[in-house]
Amino acid sequence: MAGLMEDDVFMAFTTYAAIVLLKMMLMGPMTAYFRFTRGAFSNEEDVALKAAEERKKLLRIHPDVERVRRCHQNDLENIIPFVVIGLLYALTGPELSTALLHFRVFAGSRICHTISYVFALPQPSRALCWFVGMLVTFCMAYRVLSTVLVL
Repeated sequence: MAGLMEDDVFMAFTTYAAIVLLKMMLMGPMTAYFRFTRGAFSNEEDVALKAAEERKKLLRIHPDVERVRRCHQNDLENIIPFVVIGLLYALTGPELSTALLHFRVFAGSRICHTISYVFALPQPSRALCWFVGMLVTFCMAYRVLSTVLVL
């Protein structure tokens, strides 16, 4: 395991995996922020200290909160596969420059995806960001399979 920590590709992977995982983790506090600022809560215990009439107003769905939640869900669906496939990819011994390109493009695409999702930028901005990230993950998966697959 100590040898991995000296491998430049593995170190690059850990850096970009940490960046996108932290970005994904920040979506939780962002959801909470939108819930508080929009006054839209989903659980009764979240508004238990409020008066009965105010509780009814606060237990609701708000489009801004749902937008952030969908963005977070999209992160879960894309970042977790990137981390798993990226780890396997890093273990195949790719060139550092190629690996950095994959990792940087994926991280950039997820950051741009979040910006375009949360701020409701016009399509196809969000779709293109998603597609680029997915393409990177598929390219790394192809490398993994073509390296280890014995026919």
